[in-house]
Parts: sequence; structure tokens; C-alpha cells
Amino acid sequence: MSRTVVVLTAGLSQPSTTRLLADQLAGAVDAAVTGRGESVDFEIVELRDLATDLATTLTTGGLPTPAVAAVREQISAADGVIAVTPVFAASYSGLFKMFIDVLDPDALNGMPVLIAATAGTPRHALVLDHAMRPLFSYLRAVVTPTGVFAATADFGSAELTDRVRRAAAEFVRLVVAEPATVSGFLDEEPVRARTSGNTLPAPTPFAELLAGHNGSPVGG
Repeated sequence: MSRTVVVLTAGLSQPSTTRLLADQLAGAVDAAVTGRGESVDFEIVELRDLATDLATTLTTGGLPTPAVAAVREQISAADGVIAVTPVFAASYSGLFKMFIDVLDPDALNGMPVLIAATAGTPRHALVLDHAMRPLFSYLRAVVTPTGVFAATADFGSAELTDRVRRAAAEFVRLVVAEPATVSGFLDEEPVRARTSGNTLPAPTPFAELLAGHNGSPVGG
């Protein structure tokens, strides 16, 4: 059975260390999955290419452009997400947050997510646990215990390679896991379905909204 993993990278330059780290994580995940005798397909989403569409979506009442709608479908249909952002002002980038803001609140329910970040200095390493992990926990994603932070000087080091492999192994265990159920017992709380948010419910007719209203002012 093949799994699909979406790789979100919010690097602004090309090439970028953010994309480099994303590629390393995807490579480690690929190795871990194939080592289990299974396969994985990667869908790379460069958020810099969506910058104009994201701004348009946010400034038009949340109505997604075709490009944003397509990526929202990718996300909600994936088996897992690798999310990598550069650090700006001690947090994830504005571009990264813009993308999260256009996702449906139920897009990541129960989704395995591997978080990672890059910066010029190791002083920003806490961004993973102070910013990214709470963000994805709020969206009800399942975040891997190990996140990966890489300062510029970390690239090429054995320490970074080891951390990438450990995070990838944890992520793969979540992505390829089968639901654990016992016959005759119900889950305590079923996982809410994932939705892209692209299909909007039909609006309630105006006459129905006014049904039973006699025109009297409230409290009259």
C-alpha cells in the first residue's frame, strides 16, 4: 500500500536551506518506508509560489483561488505532512501562517505531522516547541515527538543527520500505522473526518431565516 506525504516548505529564496532540510526529511522518510517493504509518494508544496494566491484568498473573505483550493485538497487527502518553515522574529514565517490560516479547521484531524525549522542561529531552536507544536496541536494533528531544527552551521553535521533519521522513523510509524481496534469495543472518541473546506454547505434561504419572526423589535 502506497502512502502520500505532503511536504510544505516556506522558504523564500531559491535555493533555500528550508527546502534543503525538507528534502533531507523526505529522503529519510522514503528510506524508512521502503525499509518496511512499502512505498510513499511525496507532493512538494512551495509556499512561495502560492504567496499571491494566499493573499488574495485572505482578502476576499476566505474564498480560495483555484491554486489554494487544489493544495487544500492535497492536504486533507494526505497520509501525513512534513512542515518546514524559516524562523522570522522568533516564530514561523508570515507566509507559513498565511497558509495555515486558509486551511479548513478540520483539514488536519488526526494527521501525522513532522515539524521542522531553519534559522541562521541556534538561538531560535525553541520555535519548534513554543510555536509550531502548539499550532498543529490546536488543529488536532498528531505531531511527532522529535522535531528538527537546523541552524546554518548544522548542515552537514552528524548530529543533524541523526535527528532527521529519528524524526523520520517516528513519523513513519504514525503514517503506516493501522487503526488499533478490538472487536466488540468502540473507540472512546472517534477521529473527526478531515475536510478540505472547498465544498461549502448550501446557504439557508432568507425566508427560512425569517420564519417565525413577526417584525417586532427584540424585547418588544
